[in-house]
Amino acid sequence: MTAIWGIVNVTPDSFSDGGRYLDVDRAVAHGLRLREEGATVLDVGGESTRPGAERVGPKIEQQRVLPVIEQLVAAGAPVSIDTLNAATADAAVRAGARIVNDVSGGLADPEMRAAVAASGADYAIGHWRDFSDDMYAHAQYRRAAREVAGELKARMGEAAAAGIAPSRLIVDPGIGFSKRGGQNWGVLSGLDEIVALGPRVLIGTSRKRFLAETLDADPATVTEKRRDLATAVTSALAVRAGVWAVRVHDVAATRDAIVIAHAWEG
Repeated sequence: MTAIWGIVNVTPDSFSDGGRYLDVDRAVAHGLRLREEGATVLDVGGESTRPGAERVGPKIEQQRVLPVIEQLVAAGAPVSIDTLNAATADAAVRAGARIVNDVSGGLADPEMRAAVAASGADYAIGHWRDFSDDMYAHAQYRRAAREVAGELKARMGEAAAAGIAPSRLIVDPGIGFSKRGGQNWGVLSGLDEIVALGPRVLIGTSRKRFLAETLDADPATVTEKRRDLATAVTSALAVRAGVWAVRVHDVAATRDAIVIAHAWEG
């Protein structure tokens, strides 16, 4: 069965659920609810990476995420830390996180690869070209899936050079990061090029703007419920493309979609 990563944003400004789970107890309760609904990993983040988001220092980030991680781990939940900062990755692994989810693929913090190598954690490498405040300036592609695969391959080589074994790697084509609407669809329709790289593949389309743009000429009118349904559909299609995991806000809807997708495959 395809793995499902449930999103636990401990932030005031994430694009979809910013502020809902900034309180530690509410974040933990939310994570445990996602676990009950079928999440196999809880991806905890303390810094928004939405377009235009302001950076958060590692100290504040750790104050947000570490208590949540400790309680989720104590409850028996597998946890990933979603961070751009090596210091936060290190602290989160010491708190019990099993995976470091770095959407920058090691480009944001030059210390990240060494920190992950020493930690023993698995490493999710995202495709990324710049920080959130300027990401769309780099949204230029001729063949999006092929270029993304090529850049992920380079990140894989850098991880290997830092001492991270291939068996510990996960690759994520970074849907929405330095990619505009049609470019995201180009990557998704070419997922076979990402899967062919070899490592496990993680996909994150959840509630992203390109889905709303596809559903309506005015994306602002597309409700969260409609975005979640569109996310579930892309998750089911990603299963058929051979991905290992999907990262979502609404675990229950995606779980059902994946069960049907696997039944279809036989």
